[in-house]
Amino acid sequence: MSDVLIRLAVPDEFEAVGELREAAYSHDYEISDNYRATLRDLAPGRAEQEVWVAVDRHIGQLLGTVTVPRPGGHISPLGQDGELDFRLLAVAPAARRRGIGRLLVEHVIALAAERGATRVVMNSGPQMTGAHQLYYAVGFTRLTERETRTVEGHSRPLLAFGYEVGDGTRL
Repeated sequence: MSDVLIRLAVPDEFEAVGELREAAYSHDYEISDNYRATLRDLAPGRAEQEVWVAVDRHIGQLLGTVTVPRPGGHISPLGQDGELDFRLLAVAPAARRRGIGRLLVEHVIALAAERGATRVVMNSGPQMTGAHQLYYAVGFTRLTERETRTVEGHSRPLLAFGYEVGDGTRL
């Protein structure tokens, strides 16, 4: 998709990235005030995380975002040695159905390959069925043995997904 550029977010965009994340998650789900604040605040993990954005090349509009750890780190308890974990994949509601989410996920897989990771992993809320469809379409599989972490408001654990990096046949 030549009209979309994926790059690291710059500090001047952090507020807009937080707004995009909040808009994306609250568009489809009822979220708590605590989670809303977490989505908007990029400061806590800035030293350990990279925030990537998908931007319209022509008008500079933010279309989506995803967060990964800096090389060698993890951003969730799910990530293990040799894995790249990601979280907070979000696509602006007005930019949906353009393949932005898939581009961002494929970017994460490419980062994993560049960094020598053998697997990409992530958690997803049980209600996020649209996101689950994307992950399955890209080639992720459920890691049910690693579904132990729960979050506020859910009695069921977060779902865990993994993608084996290496052969590239699923992209």
